[in-house]
Amino acid sequence: MTAQADAEILSVRRDGPYWQMSFAAPGIADGFRPGHFVAIAVDDAHILRRAFSIRSASTKAGGALQIIVSPKGPGTKWLVERRPGDLINVIAPLGKPFRLPTEPVPCVLVGGGYGVAPLFELASQLRARGCPVEIIVGAGDAQRLYGVVEARRVSDAVHVTTDDGSAGEHGRVTDPLRRILAGGHPAVYACGPMGMLQAVSEVSAEFGAVAQCAVEESMACGIGVCMTCVLPVIGDDGVTRMVRSCTEGPVFFGDRVRWSEVGTVPADTLGAPEPRDD
Repeated sequence: MTAQADAEILSVRRDGPYWQMSFAAPGIADGFRPGHFVAIAVDDAHILRRAFSIRSASTKAGGALQIIVSPKGPGTKWLVERRPGDLINVIAPLGKPFRLPTEPVPCVLVGGGYGVAPLFELASQLRARGCPVEIIVGAGDAQRLYGVVEARRVSDAVHVTTDDGSAGEHGRVTDPLRRILAGGHPAVYACGPMGMLQAVSEVSAEFGAVAQCAVEESMACGIGVCMTCVLPVIGDDGVTRMVRSCTEGPVFFGDRVRWSEVGTVPADTLGAPEPRDD
């Protein structure tokens, strides 16, 4: 069940260009599923909360959640400056999580940058169901890779790619994805930048694989207030609607998102304004 609480920070530590933060979450951690996220209030100068994918959850000692933060703006920089014992106000778990297969099927998980973080617990749960799991970890360069060691611990095989070739295979995550899908992996799970999610969705559709994509990048407040995370998604009835990724998502089937039109309102969207004859 989703809850709002003042959570005590347990640890904040640097991990390459990113930061790992854990905080107490009594009564919240029990409801966590891979793909859920947390909305955190930052300093008083920022009205909107900041949304973060939940990396992992522990129910020991009352419960705790862990997130990965990339400090880019004032809000996230303020957050990583907190210290153990400080309190932060959180709302969690939020969103619709990844759907797990009902039968053991081969799965491939694709993460870009620190977007790979929420895939570790997913991999563990898939393997517990008897699903073979391969993980693709990609980034622009070696410095921005995250979680390669952890990926090896929770999967059957790991593929590393960097755009500049500074680590692993020189190329994009879709290069090993094509090779893997050619072997018959029917289920794909992805989290990372929007451009990567579009490419993963297109390659998955090419091979007849079902892709689930977590679109965390597009969120701001995380609780459905700011409306900055709307994107065009095709419903079961074939009708396109502008939906909030924080409430209807963040996980969507890749073939339902109109990736090339994200940031716009397609003309055939339900409720789209009529074109003017000026």
